Amino acid sequence: MNYSSLIIAVLILLGGAYLLGRNRARAIASQGMRLHSLPTHYGALMALWTGLPPLLLLLIWSLAEAPVIDHLLIAQLPEAIQQGSPSDIQLAISKVHNLAIGSGISAAPELEPAVRHLIELQERTLLLHSGMVLSLALLGIALTWRRIKADMRARTEVESIVRRLLFASSGVAVLTTLGILASVLYEAWQFFGKVSPFEFLFGTTWSPQVALRADQSGSSGSFGAVPLFAGTLLISLIAMFIAVPVGLMAAIYLSEYATPTIRQYAKPALEILAGIPTVVYGFFAALTVAPVIRELGESMGLTVSSESALAAGLVMGIMIIPFVSSLSDDVINAVPQSLRDGSYGLGATKSETVKEVVIPAALPGIVGAIMLAVSRAIGETMIVAMAAGLAANLTANPLDSVTTVTVQIVTLLVGDQEFDSPKTLAAFALGLVLFLVTLALNFVALKVVQKYREQYD
Repeated sequence: MNYSSLIIAVLILLGGAYLLGRNRARAIASQGMRLHSLPTHYGALMALWTGLPPLLLLLIWSLAEAPVIDHLLIAQLPEAIQQGSPSDIQLAISKVHNLAIGSGISAAPELEPAVRHLIELQERTLLLHSGMVLSLALLGIALTWRRIKADMRARTEVESIVRRLLFASSGVAVLTTLGILASVLYEAWQFFGKVSPFEFLFGTTWSPQVALRADQSGSSGSFGAVPLFAGTLLISLIAMFIAVPVGLMAAIYLSEYATPTIRQYAKPALEILAGIPTVVYGFFAALTVAPVIRELGESMGLTVSSESALAAGLVMGIMIIPFVSSLSDDVINAVPQSLRDGSYGLGATKSETVKEVVIPAALPGIVGAIMLAVSRAIGETMIVAMAAGLAANLTANPLDSVTTVTVQIVTLLVGDQEFDSPKTLAAFALGLVLFLVTLALNFVALKVVQKYREQYD
């Protein structure tokens, strides 16, 4: 049995458990007994107790299986590798795994015992895992079958289990966020132990590579991130100057002026922009928009870089338009029609109603849409890398080449890196700043929503 067969078997057991529980309750009701809950609640309860224990076992097993198997494999490695460094041992274990799945890498005779042992371990663990999962599922069916009685509070128990599952799901999201924050904070703390926070936040020279000669600028690298912050802000501002007016006006037109036929086709066509891969936008910016901007600038006597912030910002703004338009359109449509009717009853025109009634009423949602678009612009990488370049220039000229925080994070972490050098750790410091900026934007959006929502509830 493989994992696919195991999943199918568990799903069949879940369906069977639901039917058994429901039919068991119906059989009790047919004997003249009054059920506390609906038969479907009894079926759902049996299905939950059939599926949850195997799911919990699967989760624990998935977390513990890989470390245990790797630990057992170390004893099967050649003596020379076992006495090597941890990185050599990890490299050998990775090669054993690749050989076991037949990835096509060159065979190593000295690793054959470990490969055979790994295959045997995988077969045994799969068999053991399958047996334990099926046993737990059948045990859940048997125990729940015996518990089902007329006075059993199945609905209460089902709602309690579902409520705990929802709480656990929200807890996973919170813990994931805390885990990301903790890992970034730890690496950023190590970085600030090597580089002054003042230099990082207020320095104007970004050169994270380690110098080859002592007479080079900053023999240990320069980590002034102001050019990155300025480039991120410049490109984001250009993008928002495009996305916010166009997206908001498109939302107003679609929700207030467009006929149902036009809206039926225009809204999906506009939302297609959100589904285009960012690398396609990057090609469009680098091969079409950037040359056009350069030719127009040169025709007016301006010096335009081959990779400019303007090209990246314009294309990014086009990409972000659906984020503003779709969300704003939904919010505007949610404004009660009674507000519009009251405005028309007082003699206001349609444009006056939109400007004085609809937009203020929908302002919290519109602000939320704009903040989401800003976060999307700040986090964009591919368009900037392809259209704006990698040069960390401190400039406010949109015709110059600039770079952003996210592009530098990718650049610093590409390839094999040592995670004890300031060059690599700088990526986590930049990530921490980006996290805090996004958090501040969300906080501002939340406050605006809370302030204006009270006026229209």
